[in-house]
Amino acid sequence: MKLSIITVTWNNEKQIERQLKSVIFGCKNLEFEQIVVDNASADKTVEIAKSVPNVKVIANTENKGFSHANNQGVEISTGEYLLFLNPDMKVEEGSLDVIVDWLEKRKDVGIVSPRLVEENEKLNEDAKPRRLPKVWEQVALILKLPHIFPKMMDKYLMKDFDGSKEQEVDSVRGSFMLMRREVVEKLGFAFDPRYYIWYEDVDICREVKKMGLKVMYSPVITAVDYVGQSFKKQESLWKQKNFTRSMLTYFQKWEAWYKWMWIWLARPVGIFMVFISNKLRNRTRMTQIK
Repeated sequence: MKLSIITVTWNNEKQIERQLKSVIFGCKNLEFEQIVVDNASADKTVEIAKSVPNVKVIANTENKGFSHANNQGVEISTGEYLLFLNPDMKVEEGSLDVIVDWLEKRKDVGIVSPRLVEENEKLNEDAKPRRLPKVWEQVALILKLPHIFPKMMDKYLMKDFDGSKEQEVDSVRGSFMLMRREVVEKLGFAFDPRYYIWYEDVDICREVKKMGLKVMYSPVITAVDYVGQSFKKQESLWKQKNFTRSMLTYFQKWEAWYKWMWIWLARPVGIFMVFISNKLRNRTRMTQIK
């Protein structure tokens, strides 16, 4: 088997069929398998995934997170290459043949991601590669400072990024990540199971670089990324708690204590700010209803 496509779902009944069928057309001359790992969806995601021919489905009874579910998919996969593809993606006809061939010819590359676009073919700003995060930048995110000083995140978010140019990058987004199986074989996982959600994609890119392999962005193909359709269903307090928990995990793994302690100190402040914001928003809403 040349390629295993692994997709983790959670209440994606509106997106999953489109994604799975696009993958079928995306592999014209490629031997491939599709694996869906569902994290206890309450809608018809599992039913729809099972209705698409030749899709292997793992239906979890509880949501153990993105990293764990992807690793479950890897355990039953047989492909020489692994594509981690979000359910809210759509790939172009024949495109997976092209990017697998691209990676096969570049033995020094561990991970590659393509040009991710909106439906109008415009580069999706939320799905671009990013530089490795620095502590002060992430503290600023926790405290919502970019709302006041938006340009302070320009370097981290690669506002100078040229999407038409193939280039080595620090990290690519986990929504479309094509990986060599040897990466998993060396690490024992595709994504570090310590991460529930968020930062697992940055972490694996850093692990790949540590191995001496490259993380690459290549516009050799494009794919439509509808970005975060599952996350839109989660409340902001849940997102803040899990985002900052993974942020702390990342810096505890990669940085000295005197660096990550600033994340540890800022985290409860950021959570409290979101809690108060939600309370005020709900009170305003109730007043308007009355």
